Amino acid sequence: MTASTPPVLPDARLAAGVARLAALHAGHFSAETVQALLADSYSRLAQTARVRTHLVVLAERLTGERLDALAHTQEPTGSGLTRVLFVCSHNAGRSQMAAALLAYRAAGRVQVSSAGTHPATEVEPLVAQALTEAGVDLADAFPKPLTDEVVQAADIVITMGCGDACPVVPGRRYFDWPVPDPDGAPITVVRQIRDVIDAHITDLLATLPGD
Repeated sequence: MTASTPPVLPDARLAAGVARLAALHAGHFSAETVQALLADSYSRLAQTARVRTHLVVLAERLTGERLDALAHTQEPTGSGLTRVLFVCSHNAGRSQMAAALLAYRAAGRVQVSSAGTHPATEVEPLVAQALTEAGVDLADAFPKPLTDEVVQAADIVITMGCGDACPVVPGRRYFDWPVPDPDGAPITVVRQIRDVIDAHITDLLATLPGD
C-alpha cells in the first residue's frame, strides 16, 4: 500500500502501535509506511465493528500480519515455510475453521492466514465451539479483510465460497473447497462441516513438504 499523505490516526493508542511495529520492522519499513497501513487496517475493521473497545488491538494485529506478508514479498527467503491463505466471504466460519485446523495439525510446518472478501463482525460462536470440542483454540481469532499483501505473499490460496470476489494472482496454487456455509446452522451441522474441512486438511498436508 502507498499513500502520499498517511491517514490521521483516530486514537493515541494507534500512535503507540505505530512505534511498536516500526521498531519491529526497523530497516525494512519506514514509520510512515507503518502508520499508513495501521490507519488503513483500523479503518477497514471499523467499517463492520459493532463494538470498538478492542479495535485498536485488532488493527495492530492485522497490520502486523500485513507487514509480515509485505516483507515476505520483498524478501521471499524468509522462514521457507509454505504460506497458505484461506478465503471465504465473511471470514467468520469456513475459512476460520480451515486456518485453525491446518495450523493445529501442521504444528509449525506452514504459515497460515485467513481473510474474508466481506468480513463479518465476529467469528460465529458455534464455529468456535466446534473447534474447541476438537481441541483447537479459536479464542484470539477475528474476521479480517482480504488485503493485497496477504494474497501476494501466499504460496497456496484456498477459496471457500467467495465466488467471483475471490482473488486470482498468477503463480499461486489454487484450490476451491466446496464446503457448506455454517452460518445459522445448528451445532450438529457445524460439526459435520468441521469434519469435512478436516478431511480436506488431511489431503492438503499430504502434498506439503515435510519437516
